[in-house]
Amino acid sequence: MSGRHESWFDDEAGPLVRSYAVTGGRTRSDTLGLDLITLVVAMRTAREVAAIEPEYAQILSLCQKPTSVAEVAAHVDLPLPVVKVLLSDLIEQNLVLFRTAAPPTEAPNKHVLQAVLDGIRKL
Repeated sequence: MSGRHESWFDDEAGPLVRSYAVTGGRTRSDTLGLDLITLVVAMRTAREVAAIEPEYAQILSLCQKPTSVAEVAAHVDLPLPVVKVLLSDLIEQNLVLFRTAAPPTEAPNKHVLQAVLDGIRKL
């Protein structure tokens, strides 16, 4: 081995923490149906929750107003599947609420939209 110091860690790459370490080995959160446009909002702040992991605290801080799952993933700099697992944990602990977009098949019909429009015009 040469006298120079060889490093296998690249400081610019960021921390080398595998996703499964952050999620405790879990890789799926399909049970809640979270997708990129699902909106999430925190019910409490990270300061109000005792002994919370840093990733969860960061998500709670980001979600003080309704935020999409995609935005959360972009800001916490973790892969989307990991963010979904973490959000699922927070939802199950009643720390975060979520709202999925209505499927296109559940769009209101013309009569309902017309009634709403008529009501607004009467105001």
